[in-house]
Amino acid sequence: MKKENYLILLFPILFLIACNSQNKKPEEVKTEEQATESSPKEMLSQAYQLFKEGDDEGSIQLANTVLKIGKETKNDTLIGRALTSLCRNAQRKLDTARLRELSDQLVDLATSSGDQKWLMYRAHMNAEMWRLIGNMNRAEAFYNESMKISFETGSIGMYTIDHFNKSFVSTAKGDFETAKELIKKYYQLRAEANKDPEDAYGLIALAYLLEQQKNYEEAHEIATVTRRLFKEQNLFPEPPDEKPLLLVEAKAKEMLNQETLDEISSNSESQTVSSLLEKYLK
Repeated sequence: MKKENYLILLFPILFLIACNSQNKKPEEVKTEEQATESSPKEMLSQAYQLFKEGDDEGSIQLANTVLKIGKETKNDTLIGRALTSLCRNAQRKLDTARLRELSDQLVDLATSSGDQKWLMYRAHMNAEMWRLIGNMNRAEAFYNESMKISFETGSIGMYTIDHFNKSFVSTAKGDFETAKELIKKYYQLRAEANKDPEDAYGLIALAYLLEQQKNYEEAHEIATVTRRLFKEQNLFPEPPDEKPLLLVEAKAKEMLNQETLDEISSNSESQTVSSLLEKYLK
């Protein structure tokens, strides 16, 4: 073929490729690249990160990709983790119908696989949803179910985090003593598992407990330290957990004057998780 004819054929092909790339939204290109370059496990991690950053569309696309792979390869772990990931996205939208649909699929998976952990994840995700909505009785029942299964199956990570989660329910119901014991148990379990003692996430529960006890200055101190550590550690709280933190911050601004807020914020710059636990949980 002559060089001139080759170039004539090449230009339209390059033009079509360029147009196709330009017509795709940036997030679509990004998600496709992630799906192409990553393993299913990595895609689930990316889906979780996108969820925490508020990119539900990207998170859902990746989770659905993993769900499809899991079904095609008959991989129960991929199916269950993908369904759990999609449950988180349903939480943000308060989409109880979608959560029910996903929950039913987790029940089916637990039945077919004989693995009770999928019932644990179902209970945990439902607890988070109902806590976010504000139905604390339903949330507590699901947390109890999740904790029972996690304890029986040795899923210590979930068992630990649900002590933190359930403390919000106890606080909201006015059972402050139980809430305090749950927070203490959360940090105790982390210590027994040799987890980082400087876990800022657990401080949200402590700030909320103090705010509900009308200790607004103390609550503001903890909230300020929590936000600082989140920024330093590049942490993004999930919706059910950030909601009480936002309530604490709003209440502090309502009840305390600006001078007091600034003074507390300034004095808390040197505070650590350990120092605050020593101060308020002992």
